[in-house]
Amino acid sequence: MAEKEQQVHPLAPANEHPRSDEESASLQSKELKRKKRIKYAVYIAAFVVFQTAVILVFALTVMRVKNPKVRIGRVTVETMETNNTGAAATASFDLKFIAQVTVKNTNFGHYKFDNSTMSFLYDGVIVGEAIIGKARARARSTKKLDVTVEVNSRALTITTGLGSELSSNVLTLNSQAKLKGKVELMKVMKKKKSPEMNCTLTFNVSARNLQDLNCK
Repeated sequence: MAEKEQQVHPLAPANEHPRSDEESASLQSKELKRKKRIKYAVYIAAFVVFQTAVILVFALTVMRVKNPKVRIGRVTVETMETNNTGAAATASFDLKFIAQVTVKNTNFGHYKFDNSTMSFLYDGVIVGEAIIGKARARARSTKKLDVTVEVNSRALTITTGLGSELSSNVLTLNSQAKLKGKVELMKVMKKKKSPEMNCTLTFNVSARNLQDLNCK
């Protein structure tokens, strides 16, 4: 007897129940919450990066303390007496002038400095001194102080070079000073700063005025 062919019938799919409105709403709600969490995370990360950049800029600019610059800005000659009529060994000079000292403070805090001595030299010999009075240079500003200076050649033991220079109608002096003070930031941080000055002054003897001024 011939065997009956076995027919394979696929299993009937399980009955699929359509999602209810409540299930759809729940899935949408979860998806919205997930997107919100991602959005908040992006906002927080962006805020952290922004704050870090602000702190970095603040540290590199506001909190960075630089040395103020002290210079001689202008010189007004009041009296000038020179002698070069005799031998070179008897050459002499006697000057009185007003030097405007400038203290340039580029920091974001005040710079307070104490009294300082400004020395004037001829050929390495001190021929006069003046006092730079204590003061305060405001934040990102320049403080100007007028200082009366008197210099003469009485301290020179050898004046041969002076005679030659006066014969050329010039007199060259060197000025040096060092300030000692503190830069105060936000009334909290104080940092010591001591700027130095080195200026060369060239006077025109015949015109009795300042011919050239070079500071560094």
